[in-house]
Amino acid sequence: MAGNRRFVTGEPIHGHDVSAAAAASGGQLPHAVVVGCIDSRVPLEAIFDQTFGSICVVRSGAHVVDRAVLGSVGFAVSALNVPLIMILGHARCGAVDATVQALRAGDNPGGDLGYLVDEIAPAVHSVGLDDPEVAAKAMRAHVTRTVRRMRDIAGVPEAVAAGKVSIAGAVYDLDTGAVELLT
Repeated sequence: MAGNRRFVTGEPIHGHDVSAAAAASGGQLPHAVVVGCIDSRVPLEAIFDQTFGSICVVRSGAHVVDRAVLGSVGFAVSALNVPLIMILGHARCGAVDATVQALRAGDNPGGDLGYLVDEIAPAVHSVGLDDPEVAAKAMRAHVTRTVRRMRDIAGVPEAVAAGKVSIAGAVYDLDTGAVELLT
């Protein structure tokens, strides 16, 4: 709440400006929907240097896709006409690491956390648990797999075929801040 008070009074510590929020409040015309991880070190608007109304952000552990994420991306494409869907993974993702550990131990945590493990596991298996760089390689494989899943959203294949929407996969480097495009 203290941070919100600083924002509203025009005294933010982290550079966001309330006048930008007010300027975007009348409507939105975002140029992308970015599906990323919940990791607090990956603030999507900041790493892409975007202001209010510029991008739609959808976040889940390791950018795992469920019906809510698919519906959100579908809404951004159909109702907001975003021309870009970006899937952004990141280095040293805790959810990918947890999946690797769970698969190595043969102990799926079950429940909602188990859902994340189940969704990330195909990417880990595609790399192989014995690979010394399994987590990093699995993150990239998971991004690629998620990019393919975006084509399952109603209307997206048609929009891609018509040249109205592009889909990109990328990985964020926590150490350098650089985003590397994969697709």
